[in-house]
This record gives sequence, structure tokens and C-alpha cells, in this order.
Amino acid sequence: MPFFSNHSNANHTNKNSHDDDDATSLLRTFSGRSMEYRDSGATLSRKLPLLANDNDDGEVYIVQQRHGYFSIFFSVMQTGILIAMMVDCGVAPLKMNPMLGPYPDTLSYWGGKNAYLIVNMKEYWRLITPIMLHAGVFHLIGNILVQLDAGEFFEREWGSLSWLVIYLGSAVGSSLLSCVVMPNMISVGSSGAVMGLFGAKLAEIFCRACESRKTHQARVGHEVRNEQLRGVLCSLFVVALFSFVPYVDWGAHLGGMLAGWCIGMYLFSFRIKTYIWRICWGLVAVASTTIYFGLLFGKVFGNLNGGLQPTNQLADVCSYYKQFYPDYVCTCMR
Repeated sequence: MPFFSNHSNANHTNKNSHDDDDATSLLRTFSGRSMEYRDSGATLSRKLPLLANDNDDGEVYIVQQRHGYFSIFFSVMQTGILIAMMVDCGVAPLKMNPMLGPYPDTLSYWGGKNAYLIVNMKEYWRLITPIMLHAGVFHLIGNILVQLDAGEFFEREWGSLSWLVIYLGSAVGSSLLSCVVMPNMISVGSSGAVMGLFGAKLAEIFCRACESRKTHQARVGHEVRNEQLRGVLCSLFVVALFSFVPYVDWGAHLGGMLAGWCIGMYLFSFRIKTYIWRICWGLVAVASTTIYFGLLFGKVFGNLNGGLQPTNQLADVCSYYKQFYPDYVCTCMR
């Protein structure tokens, strides 16, 4: 998942803070001059690269919380799990895993997306566990950079509970679509869930575009979301370019983004202040979420269009990979 910073020309402060010198926190400045944190009168500053237009209007954008707790938690856990996999099962040669990580069969043993085990062995937990695993160091770094930048900022805006619902729901959606379009591939990574955060941000921008701009804070909010829209679209374009290279699961990327859009529409439509727009976009949200997840669950676990029929070879991933690499060594069999 490529790193892209998507911010606007405004400082950020906690939702419960005041506009005076006792503000709880100024989370981020988008003029590129400095980042300020204010807590009990203390101010810390550090330099940032230029991210947007260079102006010092000092506008404040209110967010719900100071830190993205789940963004940090998942990033730490994902790093620890990759280290544990490599210690326990060894590091594969680059010809087998160019991401600098464990042997491919290890990914399945530790909970990667394996359509055969999900459908035939009813290991439904594999719809979520792939987001905790990564194919290697390069894969992990790319994902957590985005997760700790844009992902953490989105959590500050939305609140941790909404962020978690979107993140986990997108993980399920990404795994389901990956099973449908790439049923014979073992895949891991949090990129599907991260793409879901981008999809949800697009849904939020769409839902809140109809909001009034009469107050100063409303105008600042629209400016921030306009800047975020450009950043998200640029990030999605870059991800699309990398989605069709070897070892990248484009189905998980697309599935996560669509799931994030659906869940985001559901969550943010009911926050619209204008009653008529809340009803309209709420109905669209319910319909799109029901259709998207209904079709995926029907295909994977039902008989929709013949159902899903992954190869039986995935029942033994060690033997499966030995047919591609004659010198393959299964170091992590359970």
C-alpha cells in the first residue's frame, strides 16, 4: 500500500477543546510550517514538510480525539506478528518471497486467506485474520505507513468506534471479494482494510457535501474534506497501478474499498443534519450495503452462480507450493 499524505490547510484540535490558549490539542497544521500540541498551557512544535499552500491563517479544524488508538494498536500488533512468523518459520529466499518475509505456506498456517479452508472447512475467522499478517518487511512498511498517517487521522476525525467498524467490515469485504475473484491464491495484508478507510472517507465527503457552510467551522471542514478528496483519489490511483503486479491481491484492494464505501455511507448518512438528505442517503446506504455483502456471501457460502469452488490443493499448502518450487522446504507445518 503506497504512502500518501492527504491533509488540508488547517490546524486540528480536539472536539472538546476551546478556541483559546487553553485548547486541549492542535493536532496538525497544513501550512507546512509547524505541528503544535497544546496541553495544559504547554506547547511543543516541530517542523513538517510543505504539504499544501503556504499560508498562516491559523484556522482550526475540530476532530473528535487526540490520538488514533486503534491505528497504532493494529500497526504494533501487525509488526509483532510478522517478526514472530519470521522467527518461528524462517525467512524464505527472495525468489520465493520478494517481500523479504516467511515462506508462503506460513501465511496460510498463521491465518491467511485460504478460500478452500474458509468454504470447505468453515474457518470463517480467516475473513478477518489476514489483516494481521503481512507477506514481508516491504509489504508491512508500505501498509503501516498509510495506516499511521491517513488512517490515524481518519480515526481522530471519526472516533475509534466508527473507525474500527469500518476497518473490520472492510477486512471482511476484502477477503470475500478476494475469494471470489482469486479463489486459488493465499493472500494476507491490511491493505484491503486500509482501502476500506479510503472508501469510507469518500462516502463521508459525499454525504457531507450537502451540509451548510454558514459557520466558520463548517467552511473549514469543507476545505479539509476537499483537500482530503484530492489526496484519497491520488492514493487510489497509485494503488490501482500496483494492484496488478505479481504477489498483489487486487481483489482484496477493490473489495475493501467497496466495503468501506458501503459501511461509510451507512454510518455517515445518519449524521447528516438535514432531515431529507439523511433519509435519502440512508436508504442508498442500506441498499448498497445489503446488495454488496449479500452478493458476496451468496457467492462464497451459498449457491449463487454455482457457488465458490476453490482448488482442493489448498487443503495442503505445503504440497501446493512444492509443485512450483522443487526445493521448497515446509518449515512451519502444524
